[in-house]
Amino acid sequence: MSRRLIALFALPAVLLGGCQTVSSLGDRTAAGLGLEDEPKSYTASVVSQPKRTGIAVADEPLAARAGAAALADDGSAVDAVATMFFTLTATYPVAAGLGAGGICLVRDASGQVTEFDFLTKAPRAGGAYALPGAVAGFVTMHKLYGALPWQRIVAPGEAFASTGFPISESLAQRLPSVQNQLRLDAGLAGEFLDQNGRARAAGDEARNVALGVTMGQIRLDKADGFYKGTVAANIAAYSSSAGGGISTAELAATAPLQSAARSRAMGSFVTYMPGVRTGAGAFNAAMLDNLSRDIRANRNPAGAMTAAVGQTLGTFGVAGVPGDLGSTGFAAVDANGAAASCAVTLNGPFGSGRTAGNTGVVLAATPSSQAGLASAFLAPVIATSNGQVALAGAGAGGPNGTAAALYAVLETVGGRELGKRGDLNSTGRAPYDTVNIISCSTEACVALTDPGAHGAGVTAEVTMR
Repeated sequence: MSRRLIALFALPAVLLGGCQTVSSLGDRTAAGLGLEDEPKSYTASVVSQPKRTGIAVADEPLAARAGAAALADDGSAVDAVATMFFTLTATYPVAAGLGAGGICLVRDASGQVTEFDFLTKAPRAGGAYALPGAVAGFVTMHKLYGALPWQRIVAPGEAFASTGFPISESLAQRLPSVQNQLRLDAGLAGEFLDQNGRARAAGDEARNVALGVTMGQIRLDKADGFYKGTVAANIAAYSSSAGGGISTAELAATAPLQSAARSRAMGSFVTYMPGVRTGAGAFNAAMLDNLSRDIRANRNPAGAMTAAVGQTLGTFGVAGVPGDLGSTGFAAVDANGAAASCAVTLNGPFGSGRTAGNTGVVLAATPSSQAGLASAFLAPVIATSNGQVALAGAGAGGPNGTAAALYAVLETVGGRELGKRGDLNSTGRAPYDTVNIISCSTEACVALTDPGAHGAGVTAEVTMR
């Protein structure tokens, strides 16, 4: 891994109109955090110098940059994905947040791959709001695999929430379709709608000061800062006042599950996916079987993916899927050969569409709702070959994201080199349903964002010591 040349991927060309605004405001916030040396982004044709490197990819560019900055500070892959999650909480709250749940796969330097499940749950008392699992999940992963101080992980997202960030093209694309929902919550309306009640445009500044305060509590007290104390009491009180069933006791008892990831040998490759414990594990396994068969029968990628999606949904009796399930996927590979792939969801765009009182936390919709299908379509994947990471990434947002992520795995296993963004098959449903992949050979790793979306892959050069 130390001799690999990492191809660098910049923001897509479609971001030209808002790119300067995004960069300038993002740089000011980074400078305030002491991250002036955060990684640069490049065009797809530029290759880094032969130094130790790391690489991160996400649906939202500021989050990808924050993840790569963690890698540049000698952080691990888990440091990078955790940093991206807390940044996404501020900059991409349509699909990620403190109220979310998800699944991550982590490959450590020894080659062991562990699955972390921290999906949202329905409270025992019912109601429209879900019990959040994401904060507990990332705290646990960081405790086991993190190399940077916890405060460094939360700080970028906290700063963006508190001081402001430019709305990215990624987020701006998703706002118009939910602007009527945003009008029903004062906090979301104030942040993402203009004075005429219309969705703000890419480049407009947004902030959520209350969320920044809550993230400050998490920065200081880790999981206890969210699941216990004032924040937890405020979330439970809001839920009760709005007919929800979230209790402080259930919040305090929140903990992720971890186990060895499911593995499948495929020639000289080993593919790792979520296990059968979750709906995502069952759906991923069925999709991989159907997709493998449909590729042999139909050499057209789009045709194979369409057929596999229909067959897999039919297997589970799913007749229809909401257009936007409020999900996103992101991944990182570090200089030591470790990797982490994550997919998180709010069970709908902006979750329940409600902010919990003065916490700034957008609560996920209960998984008992139709949007609870979102968890089944989370598809973090890692593939290895000869003891090295060959692929790390995630599909999220719907069955097409699952199919696109697993199609990338099958292409890699079949010997096709995924070396540029166009080599990745789009879900056809971006930006609601996306796939983001890091593809590695013995000579290079590249970040491949969904061709239909506006994500970013960013590399970080780590100084040799």
